Amino acid sequence: MPHTHDDAVDPALGGPEGPPARATGAARTVDEGRATPPPGSDQSPYAMSDDDVRRADERAATAAAAGWPSTTAVLPYPAEPVAPPSPPDKDELLERLLGRASLALDATRRNRLIGWAWTLAITVFAGILRFWNLGSPHSLVFDETYYVKDGWALVTRGYEADWGEDPNPGFESGDDSMLGTRPEYFVHPQVGKWLIGLGMKVGGGMESSFSWRLAVALFGTLSVLLMVRIARRLFASNAWGAVAGGLLAVDGLAIVMSRTSLLDPFLMFFALAAFGALLLDREQARRRLAERTANVLAAGGDLGWGPSLGMRWWRVAAAVLLGLAIGTKWSGLYFLAVFGLLTVMWDATARRTVGVRRWAVGALVKDALVAGVVMVGTAFVVYVATWWSWFTHPQSWGRNWAAEHPGEGLTWLPGPLRSLADFHVQMWNFHKGLDTPHTYEAHPLGWIVQWRPTSFYWGDVANLTGAEAQDACGTDHCAQAILAVGNPILWWAGAAAILVAIFWLIRYRDWVAGAVLSGLLAGWVPWFFFASRTIFDFYAIAFTPWVVLTLVYVLTLIVGPPTLPDRARRGAIIGVGVFLGIVVAVGVYFYPIWAGWVVPYDFWHQHIWMRQWV
Repeated sequence: MPHTHDDAVDPALGGPEGPPARATGAARTVDEGRATPPPGSDQSPYAMSDDDVRRADERAATAAAAGWPSTTAVLPYPAEPVAPPSPPDKDELLERLLGRASLALDATRRNRLIGWAWTLAITVFAGILRFWNLGSPHSLVFDETYYVKDGWALVTRGYEADWGEDPNPGFESGDDSMLGTRPEYFVHPQVGKWLIGLGMKVGGGMESSFSWRLAVALFGTLSVLLMVRIARRLFASNAWGAVAGGLLAVDGLAIVMSRTSLLDPFLMFFALAAFGALLLDREQARRRLAERTANVLAAGGDLGWGPSLGMRWWRVAAAVLLGLAIGTKWSGLYFLAVFGLLTVMWDATARRTVGVRRWAVGALVKDALVAGVVMVGTAFVVYVATWWSWFTHPQSWGRNWAAEHPGEGLTWLPGPLRSLADFHVQMWNFHKGLDTPHTYEAHPLGWIVQWRPTSFYWGDVANLTGAEAQDACGTDHCAQAILAVGNPILWWAGAAAILVAIFWLIRYRDWVAGAVLSGLLAGWVPWFFFASRTIFDFYAIAFTPWVVLTLVYVLTLIVGPPTLPDRARRGAIIGVGVFLGIVVAVGVYFYPIWAGWVVPYDFWHQHIWMRQWV
């Protein structure tokens, strides 16, 4: 019967292929001068390394020179059995979970100082762009007519009160005598309006247009600070953190929305701050996981579902911030949903990385359920708490609905909460039915390329002629406009970067790609389901930071990691530097249109790069 691979017998062991081979000293012989495992090799104590094989070949050559048969070779002594690997320690697990670059980011005092130096420098630069001549124009711009007056009513009356007919001229002159005591219907929660009102209180009162915009300018500037710190940690680099902060600093939509008192800049700030808190939670949780896993393995224990990670205070902080985001505009709910899933996915992959076999079940039981209760519960409590002034002022719109409608609504709730629930139904019905045509309404598909930006302001200086026009702008025809358009180069490149990031996420499962896309998923995608409503391009401010982060992520791919030789990266670094210079130059060029300067009409017209911008 012919031999198969399983039943073949080594001739050196006296099989049917020939007589036992001769051996001298410590040598054994095998066929063809190569060491082959004996029968049952999967249970053999022999373990041959490359050095063993090399020495066997050398001895085979010696044997051939001595006149031994050509079918034989010399085998070294069998090596010692290989010891089982020791379990990974805390440092090894940390490197797996966070990576060397992240661990080195704050490892030295010099690195930390450089990080903060860049952060503060870029924040100051952003503050100059946002606070410079903030009070111009001294007119209520776009929807400031609602939110500035509501903010002043809140800090004056404690609730949104009626302003009567045509109150804007009197308000702009510093006269609030038209503010009545009757409640005013409103359709957005109160956090953003309270912040606007408090800014007016500390910034000079209602007669100061600077004070109208103080709060949004402050929060817009702080958003740039957050961006530097978040990008620094996300990309494990001081340089890329500075790039991300600089890009947000010179983006036109971010600048306009930091100089106009609407609610959306506050929504963006709270969502971005929550994202940063979850990044810190990710790092802290992985450090705990590494330490606790190493302890279990060192003690010879079984990981099971993996260790519990204890109280996650940064996750609680994120939930508080998301509650404030929802308390500004309801679209903060989408950030709560997406970020909640994101943080649980981070936990699941962490458990898999440290070797937890049932990592999915462990993440569900030990992470997801707890995260759901903590994040949703905390955000809900914070959101309800933001209505404190509505609860404490019986004059507020709808506050007494339960007393006036006994037996109606959610009767199992206490009266004040039952009134609040009905008011929410009213607000939902308003938003659901909002389809009044508007000149600047824009489909969300066009937001990402700034197809139809919103014109916030067109000043009366356009009517000046002769000497008055010459005095105002140096020509016979002037313009004063505020166009809420993003930096075109940044947004067009960002749109392309989104496609690259999606590919990288699917192809390489890069967690950073998922992180930078998460804000787009929360802040942009849901609006496609409400495209029939009257919606505007400036809503994109809520996800603008993630457009910047996605663009920077792709720039990091172009440049490559710092472990590459400088020569290999030099061309990419120069190209990226030129691109960033163009973005900054375009920002300088457009700034007068973002900041509402009085300029020659032709100068303004040169900035209208696309017909649909006006």
